[in-house]
Amino acid sequence: MHLDLPLLLLLTAMILMGLVVLYSATGGDWTYIQRQGVRILVAYGVMILVAQFDPRTIQRWGGAGYLFGVLCLVGVIFVGVTVNGAQRWLRIPGVMTFQPSEIMKLAVPAMVAWYLARHDLPPKFQHIVLALVIVMVPTLLILQQPDLGTSLLIISSGVFVIFLAGMSWWLILSGAIAAAASFPLLWLFVLRDYQKRRILTMFNPEQDRLGAGWNIIQSKTAIGSGGWDGKGFMAGTQSQLDFLPESHTDFIVAVFAEEFGLLGMLTLLALYLAIAGRCLIIAIGGRDTYGRLLAGGLTLVFFIYVFVNVGMVSGILPVVGVPLPLVSYGGTSIVTLMAGFGIIMSVATHKKL
Repeated sequence: MHLDLPLLLLLTAMILMGLVVLYSATGGDWTYIQRQGVRILVAYGVMILVAQFDPRTIQRWGGAGYLFGVLCLVGVIFVGVTVNGAQRWLRIPGVMTFQPSEIMKLAVPAMVAWYLARHDLPPKFQHIVLALVIVMVPTLLILQQPDLGTSLLIISSGVFVIFLAGMSWWLILSGAIAAAASFPLLWLFVLRDYQKRRILTMFNPEQDRLGAGWNIIQSKTAIGSGGWDGKGFMAGTQSQLDFLPESHTDFIVAVFAEEFGLLGMLTLLALYLAIAGRCLIIAIGGRDTYGRLLAGGLTLVFFIYVFVNVGMVSGILPVVGVPLPLVSYGGTSIVTLMAGFGIIMSVATHKKL
């Protein structure tokens, strides 16, 4: 069986920790635990299945997966299901409802790695431009849904692969300057009103305490009140008294910080770093360029997941609706994440050419 035991043990430890926090965040509701448990079992099955495929097989099917994902995103525009004002889902009658943007979290880095691995590295300017086109097509479609958080993750997933391919630093600097210069246009013509409010709220949440600033104020209160060693399991006031919104999804890390304090948060972050470190070691040891680029890109995107969630909950980033990986309640996200770890395990265990 093609599995990386150290990575498997680290992932299992994180998921078990997540179930403990989820139990507290839902007030001891076993229904959530049972539902999440089923999703976790499915995610493990997907990870184990994906890990058995040789990276060359994944490479051959990467283009088809990318094209399928783009077609699904186009389908969302015409026949997508709207939930809470956002049109992000496709429904297969009698079977399931799924979010096509989740597919692109794997398909985009796989496609960019496939394209760049076909050329000499470091990539030439024209290859970088075409790789960015591959990234921007699904990104623009996802922005229409609208889903700013996922679109930023999609951009990151592709750009990280380009970076790992050896993009020159002057191009990186030029891109950063161009991105900063384009922000006024993004603000005027791309961002919705509620997205602008989220960014402004990040700088001064007290301006609208009972409205846009409520979430982040309660989250920061929960984190700060945890102190050094926390208030104890299921003893947090912000979460147990329902002051903290979305406590079982996007803001679950605030529940953890309140109940387990700084010591608990350091343990949580250390475990995340251990997972990322193990994945980077696997990426470095990949047998070919494609495997190294794909594994490295997926690892850095996982790190961004953690950084964005912890950043938005602690008030240093705007709230963009990104769940805490392997901990937050949800089905599609954990299956996608575990499929990505399956790809990384495939790179780790298929060494022979």
